[in-house]
Amino acid sequence: MTSALLVLAVLLLAYANGANDNFKGVATLYGSGTTTFRRALAYATVAAVLGALVALVAGEGLVKVFGGRGLVPDAVAASVDFATSVAFGAAATVLLATALGLPVSTTHALTGALVGAGLVTAGADGVSPSTLGAAFLLPLLASPVLSLGLAATLFGASRAAGRRLGVTGESCACAGPAAEIAPALAGGVVASASFVDATALPTVTLGDTTTTCAPALAAGGAAVTVKGAIAAAHYVSAGAVCFARALNDTPKLVGILAVSGVLEVRPALLLAGAAVAVGGVVQSRKVAETMSKKITPMTEGAGFAGNLVTAALVLAASGWSLPVSTTHVSCGALFGIGVATGQARLAVIAQILLAWVTTLPLGAACAALVALAIC
Repeated sequence: MTSALLVLAVLLLAYANGANDNFKGVATLYGSGTTTFRRALAYATVAAVLGALVALVAGEGLVKVFGGRGLVPDAVAASVDFATSVAFGAAATVLLATALGLPVSTTHALTGALVGAGLVTAGADGVSPSTLGAAFLLPLLASPVLSLGLAATLFGASRAAGRRLGVTGESCACAGPAAEIAPALAGGVVASASFVDATALPTVTLGDTTTTCAPALAAGGAAVTVKGAIAAAHYVSAGAVCFARALNDTPKLVGILAVSGVLEVRPALLLAGAAVAVGGVVQSRKVAETMSKKITPMTEGAGFAGNLVTAALVLAASGWSLPVSTTHVSCGALFGIGVATGQARLAVIAQILLAWVTTLPLGAACAALVALAIC
């Protein structure tokens, strides 16, 4: 019965993680009007499932980190009651935030729950402050600041470069027979390069408008606008964020389950991945609206920049087994976009930051209460 209760607690935590986190990677797609809520959610779910599957072979480092070993004595970390307290405490914290529509960190909730349950089961001397600071808190605090700076810099620099070069969303690149493209060279063409023979072989042309490429299209060539290229890159970057989040988060969810010996790592990861997908499908709407519409207005270019930074940082953290929060990284990137455009909604950002500050102590308190009840 005790083992079954632990499995239930971990599945509830995984469900809560999906409800609060699954949509974060595609929030920019929905917020920029690129796609609908349902399509974005379906895309996020598929990418998250793929990330969870890859975690089967690449996530063992994070499983060990979030088993609690090093933070509390090994005997405590292996206790089923300790693990159950941590899972229920973190799940309660994340579900409350989800009901309020606030994007919070499951990683932060888990960290607080590990401390709260550890204080009850091992005492104040049984929780290692050095491990808490170096392995848990430092990555969590540094990642949103880093993502804010990188996103603001990347988006600001790309926008400035586009203005300097005179590139707009309707600028296009086309490829087709040089003889067909040649007449356009006198009308707004930025650059043209023939591969070998300027009269026979295909030529690539960059023009100011899609009409520049009309002759190439009429001759059976191909063209792509800057706007179309950014939209495609935006989709890819959103999928990368969802994939990276699942790769980094799923091992954390099952760490306490695996260390306690109730389930092996791979079956635990499969169960957690399924629960994460269900949570995202059933209960992600409120957090989705906050992330997509309330932090800052966004364009496809801004969304792409934010997602690129988020995916890069979270994937790098997964490779180093660092427990960063995808929530903190992705929100930090959106804050950075708002800073770059001057359209950050400070009242909403302040609410989110307050939720972040209270996540750790609330997770600790909830886990401590559960530990007092069952230990």
